[in-house]
Amino acid sequence: MHKQIVIIGGGPAGLAAAVAAKDSGIDDIVVIERASSPGGILMQCIHNGFGLHTFKEELTGPEYAERFIRKAEERNIEILLSTFAIDITADKTVTCMSRDKGIFTIEADAIILAMGCRERPRGALNTPGYRPAGIYSAGTAQKLVNLEGKMPGSEVVILGSGDIGLIMARRMTLEGAKVKAVAEIMPYSGGLKRNIVQCLDDFSIPLLLSTTVVDIAGKDRVESVTLAKVDEKLNPIPGTEEVVKCDTLLLSCGLLPENELSQQMGVTLSPVTGGPVVDESLETSIEGVFAAGNVLHVHDLVDYVSEEASNAGAKAAEYVKGLSGKAGKGTGYKVETGNGVRYTVPTIIHPEKVSDLTTIRFRVGNVYKNPEICVYIGDRCVIRRKKMICAPGEMEQVVLKKDDIATLKDGETVKVLLENI
Repeated sequence: MHKQIVIIGGGPAGLAAAVAAKDSGIDDIVVIERASSPGGILMQCIHNGFGLHTFKEELTGPEYAERFIRKAEERNIEILLSTFAIDITADKTVTCMSRDKGIFTIEADAIILAMGCRERPRGALNTPGYRPAGIYSAGTAQKLVNLEGKMPGSEVVILGSGDIGLIMARRMTLEGAKVKAVAEIMPYSGGLKRNIVQCLDDFSIPLLLSTTVVDIAGKDRVESVTLAKVDEKLNPIPGTEEVVKCDTLLLSCGLLPENELSQQMGVTLSPVTGGPVVDESLETSIEGVFAAGNVLHVHDLVDYVSEEASNAGAKAAEYVKGLSGKAGKGTGYKVETGNGVRYTVPTIIHPEKVSDLTTIRFRVGNVYKNPEICVYIGDRCVIRRKKMICAPGEMEQVVLKKDDIATLKDGETVKVLLENI
């Protein structure tokens, strides 16, 4: 089987990429989705807050997904459901498996990676104590409550203040559980400010910063957890331990881009994000392979996922039609970080391939009050923007003009950093 564009993942990124590729003139597209229905993680996110940027109205997760599912259906885009991509080679051959078709291969002219991300499991946290029932990732608890109508427990402690954890603190409370506390090992929350206010403050749920779980008690079922303060090196401080009785511990300790297939095919990954290294076209280190959404870097808003994926779909279409240069063609200029900026996407820019505007998204490594977001091209500052606050839980972005990028000279770089911090 041959397809012009194969998209791995039928969540918000995959659907938006497919729609954009179709609208860019590519008809021969297939989306590979392992679930029995498209939409991805949005189908269990029944809270509102989605779509304000994309549709200019507030939607729930399923409503937002349905908009893109409908767009894909209207364009007759082929979606293979309950189908797993089990291997991708550097020459863009995708091996798939499904109950109906068995094992089969698809040769592609271009591939868009849109596999999303997964939660960091308990095993990666090295939390001491027993392994009783009652320990869930926040996403698993969300699926149990929202899709299966099952309550994980009645007295809850949440470790980690990522957005899913904050949202589940509210969700469990609304379903009648008592959320004792949300503990966060860092001195700042990993979630959006609005979620801290709407999900914790509005329900009087305490957020304990610089605090972690140092012990779990209970052999058959969680009976209590021990919380302790941590120092600057994130080591528990003796004498600060506090036992909190509970029957459930939810883990919201970060998300990891799903890049086993990417790594297997030889795509270069970023040591900071865990996602592919991409250029301004969202093209990876392998020619004709693009990446977008949470497989690239973890987003805070699904609207940004859709916007990014739409760009990837349009660029993949240009590649298939021979309208864009090969990866690495011409001079590639690095996008560097400094003064509090942890990473950027993209990390390389080819001036000959840029559109009129190029968006650079990034996250900071700490909470900074009243910083200036600056972008330098060589030694020339082309963007200087003051912000009241920058925090790790909220993605930032700057938009470069093509005319500015065109001024890059040999040996120069684009640098994104914070000043006055």
